[in-house]
Amino acid sequence: MTYPDLNSRPAPDRFIRRWLVITGCIAALMLLWQFLPAIEAWFSPREAAERTVTPRGDLAADEQTTIQLFEKSRGSVVYITTAQLVRDVWSRNVFSVPRGTGSGFIWDDAGHVVTNFHVIQGASSATVKLADGRDYQAALVGASPEHDIAVLKIGVGFKRPPAVPVGTSADLKVGQKVFAIGNPFGLDWTLTTGIVSALDRTLDGEGGGPAIDHLIQTDAAINPGNSGGPLLDSAGRLIGINTAIYSPSGASAGIGFAVPVDTVMRVVPQLIKTGKYIRPAIALSASTVSPSTTSPHYRPG
Repeated sequence: MTYPDLNSRPAPDRFIRRWLVITGCIAALMLLWQFLPAIEAWFSPREAAERTVTPRGDLAADEQTTIQLFEKSRGSVVYITTAQLVRDVWSRNVFSVPRGTGSGFIWDDAGHVVTNFHVIQGASSATVKLADGRDYQAALVGASPEHDIAVLKIGVGFKRPPAVPVGTSADLKVGQKVFAIGNPFGLDWTLTTGIVSALDRTLDGEGGGPAIDHLIQTDAAINPGNSGGPLLDSAGRLIGINTAIYSPSGASAGIGFAVPVDTVMRVVPQLIKTGKYIRPAIALSASTVSPSTTSPHYRPG
């Protein structure tokens, strides 16, 4: 009778077979794990499970206030597009090409529209679009470059849009909430919010033009196309005209400026009456110098 040799080793071919079997099992498990989601999707029902909508509840009080302010003020804001005449150097023909876009707001029931002077500067024509989609050709009534204010007029025969309610700017406080409505980058009737960041700012005019004084500084997002749009307080009253931004990139950097409504109330009636603004002449005057923001990064809004 013979006994197996306990010290003997398996034949090499048997060892290799075992190694291959183990490796194959591991590879099969890895492949199964890899394709498990696809296998589950294949055998699962094709219909998507219904999801239940979670009730939202009431809007917060400040949200409701902002929504009501926008819905009430939207109809007073307009979208302005301008064009200019150019001459073809070869044919000598004159034709109109788009020049730019901006914002404005209804001033009164007579169809006067207030905007920035730089919105219409150099334009040969301007078209005013109302919130309800109607378009009107506008006529220039008057302008004050030193205040960056211009007044246009449109002939609205019926369903006249409401004039924006007018507030005051002398009693503004840093930290008050403000709301800007305009058409940044052509995105019409856009609402942005912020606060009054500072008061009584001064901007030097472009190209050596007159400086604009007593501006309101705000962090509400103001971008190209917002120029001429209203800056409102939390009561929906006009407190300024959005006019410029400080931005190295040309987009909003959280520093915008608005012409205060007290200046607008002084200038606009004269523009409507005479077409120009004449500063009051006095024999002796005193002025307070505020920090001037002289920088190539100041751009029209």
